[in-house]
Amino acid sequence: MARKVFFSFHYERDVWRANVVRNSWVTKRGRESPGFIDAVEFEELKRQGDLAVKKWINNQLKGTSVTVVLIGCETYLRKWVRYEILKSFDKGNGLLGIYIHNIKDKNKKRDCKGENPFEYVGVYIGKDGKAEYVEYKESWLLFLPYREWRKFDLLPKCSKKFPEELWTGEVYTLDELIKPAVYDWVKDKGYENIGDWVEEAAKQARRQRWHL
Repeated sequence: MARKVFFSFHYERDVWRANVVRNSWVTKRGRESPGFIDAVEFEELKRQGDLAVKKWINNQLKGTSVTVVLIGCETYLRKWVRYEILKSFDKGNGLLGIYIHNIKDKNKKRDCKGENPFEYVGVYIGKDGKAEYVEYKESWLLFLPYREWRKFDLLPKCSKKFPEELWTGEVYTLDELIKPAVYDWVKDKGYENIGDWVEEAAKQARRQRWHL
């Protein structure tokens, strides 16, 4: 049976580049890729409110085993990408990132390289072992940018149980906790290698699966 993969990306800015990756995935051996609607449809969905968007994402994640985060210039800032990453981790999906800024858009232009989104979401694990999801947010203090970890309100509760050595009262980014692989679609020949990347992400999730 073909592996079912969820693609997470910035709809407004990156849908063209995301479709390049998605189309290369589904045209090979009948693979499935839920999570794709166009930017206009996604804007309409957002107008229905956060609960509607969460329900749609949760339904799209059903039956998937790997979530691929397509990283553009501003992907790491998007709250729904952050939700999809943390919900996928909570569900037990394998995770991997693919930089797509080097893919030319319909105007034959590339984009700037964005930050790694796995460094901007994480898990706070208390000294009692209780865990909650957090995000790295920027605010302003005396006209200067100020960054801090805050509870992720869209998905605050973490269902995972972590080993006692992690009960430190500190935040662990997902980059630190599970070390998801991150590739460049163009430089790392994504068209040829995405199948291997997805399979390795699935294997890594099985090796590192935290107890529910």
